[in-house]
Amino acid sequence: MQSAAFSFSSPCSIHYLRPRKSGSTAGFDPIRVSCSSSFPKPHDHSASRHAVSVTSLPNRSWPLSSSSSLPLRAWNLDSKPDRFEVRATAAETAGEGDKSGSLKKTLELGLLFGLWYLFNIYFNIYNKQVLKVYHFPVTVTVIQFAVGTVLVSLMWAFNLYKRPKITGAQLAVILPLAVVHTLGNLFTNMSLGKVAVSFTHTIKAMEPFFSVVLSAMFLGELPTPWVVGSLVPIVGGVVLASVTEASFNWAGFWSAMASNLTNQSRNVLSKKVMVKKEDSMDNITLFSIITIMSFFLLAPVAIFMEGITFTPAYLQSAGLNVKEVAVRSLFAALSFHAYQQVSYMILQRVSPVTHSVGNCVKRVVVIVSSVIFFKTPVSPINALGTGVALAGVFLYSRVKRIKAKAKAE
Repeated sequence: MQSAAFSFSSPCSIHYLRPRKSGSTAGFDPIRVSCSSSFPKPHDHSASRHAVSVTSLPNRSWPLSSSSSLPLRAWNLDSKPDRFEVRATAAETAGEGDKSGSLKKTLELGLLFGLWYLFNIYFNIYNKQVLKVYHFPVTVTVIQFAVGTVLVSLMWAFNLYKRPKITGAQLAVILPLAVVHTLGNLFTNMSLGKVAVSFTHTIKAMEPFFSVVLSAMFLGELPTPWVVGSLVPIVGGVVLASVTEASFNWAGFWSAMASNLTNQSRNVLSKKVMVKKEDSMDNITLFSIITIMSFFLLAPVAIFMEGITFTPAYLQSAGLNVKEVAVRSLFAALSFHAYQQVSYMILQRVSPVTHSVGNCVKRVVVIVSSVIFFKTPVSPINALGTGVALAGVFLYSRVKRIKAKAKAE
């Protein structure tokens, strides 16, 4: 039977390795691809593991061409291909990138928490200094909303933050939130004008109590026994601190309690009415719109209740330093808007439960800093009551975190 011949349509051929003859350097030459107009003439060769063979056909092999311009070099069989080394390096780089990205996010979040606490401290100190000499809490609140409105307008005008497109239906939904937001800040200022900063924030530690009650009444969210148990030290601590508070008066106490009620009503309303995804917006935009609406809602009320009292002529007639009051009012308003903005920025990065824990720590920082700055007299029993209330708030936050994890699972 006549031998069959192999022919390929491609002009490129792959030459397989074959052992060199004696006298040559030991080792194998690498596989080389050579392209030419025709194949080298095949020669008969003994059977080899590198030769192409068919049972009924004679063995054929193609020798390496020595005319190639490519240099021949020994192939170290123990080495790994370069592509594996590249992939390993890329994986290491990706891991390092993930670590650096995670570290950067952690540092940014820590910076935001620090700014949140710092701005809150400045707000309470400057605000208290103004309210001690200027007894018009409604006007002070309007000034804070006015400064916030100017900042929001500048932010939108210079494209520092995307200007929202608001419909009439959305404004109607946001209006109740703006009303309770306005009342919450107004009652807080009324309390700060009557009692010590530390006592106002001790009373405001009862916010979880109002949150649980309002959520059960309007959202049907019944609390677990653990949540109810965490409320006991909160209420007990506030009562103990109130009984022993040197600056206690009922106007300041009930104003702070009203602030708790309105602020938590805002949170419940947010859950109840902001349910359509197509109508939803980010927290910073929502806060900006609420700030502007609060200014227009409260300005007429301030003029009606307190008149136009924030003028140089009136301040001078009241024996006040105009520059000092104006500067501190401006700093208080800037700090107010700044800490609110940072608070919402944090809320976009962490869960509500984590934000609640941060808010608990913030209250501790504000109370301690205000006691030191204003040299507020604090009895041991008063300090114990405040500590118990804040510990209850922290316990409440931890219980809510456990509940959130249970729902996620």
